[in-house]
Amino acid sequence: MKVNYDPKTDTLTVVFRDIAIAESDEDKPGVILDYDAAGNIVSIEVLDASKRVEEPSKVTVMTEG
Repeated sequence: MKVNYDPKTDTLTVVFRDIAIAESDEDKPGVILDYDAAGNIVSIEVLDASKRVEEPSKVTVMTEG
């Protein structure tokens, strides 16, 4: 999984799988869901991230164990 915040475009992207995107839907205004050809989610893009996400340039990874 990859997480990227681009401050120039103010876009936060979370990529779950590095495969081709077949379809994209703007589920809610400013939230884009990308899918592969089988309908599985590939990534999520958050536009205007600094207005929607607390500290978009900071990532915390949590694991259970």
